[in-house]
Amino acid sequence: MKRLWLVAGACLAPILLAVALIGSRQAPEDEGDTGMAEQGELSQPIQFPHDTHAGQWLIDCQYCHFSAERSVDAGIPPVATCIGCHREGAISGRNNPAEVLKVREYHDSGTPIPWRRIYKVSDHVNFPHFRHVAAGVECQTCHGEVQEMGVLTEMDPAAGNLKMGWCVSCHLERGASRDCTVCHY
Repeated sequence: MKRLWLVAGACLAPILLAVALIGSRQAPEDEGDTGMAEQGELSQPIQFPHDTHAGQWLIDCQYCHFSAERSVDAGIPPVATCIGCHREGAISGRNNPAEVLKVREYHDSGTPIPWRRIYKVSDHVNFPHFRHVAAGVECQTCHGEVQEMGVLTEMDPAAGNLKMGWCVSCHLERGASRDCTVCHY
């Protein structure tokens, strides 16, 4: 009788674990509080044009997202990064001076810019940016042609959906590890 319970438990445990993981999973677009003040669901506090900064001015992604090469997270740029170029008497943002004025106001008040996160994997996944940067994976592989986009309000559908199947496909193509503990730790 004891053996029957052990067999039944061994068979049910993986099923219950799978149900628990699937049931608790939230898709990135369903994430709750982003910490942003109420400004509309799809807006950013600063209308930051990626096509101007990364496209026209050719500013490397890692200038703003400075920790991508050494951290799990790419990093959200602090106001100090922006004000380096947009301080009084420097680049005024001739295409949109009102947005540059907002940057200066955040800087002068010592308040961080409450950016709304656009790209996010599920909470039970760890995406180590530094490993991907070290492997030579271009930012555009996951984020799309950001240098051609204006203000980011949603993930680029052409870039992928940041779900497991999409990631595993890329790992297969590149001969990268498919060990579960690489992303789930």
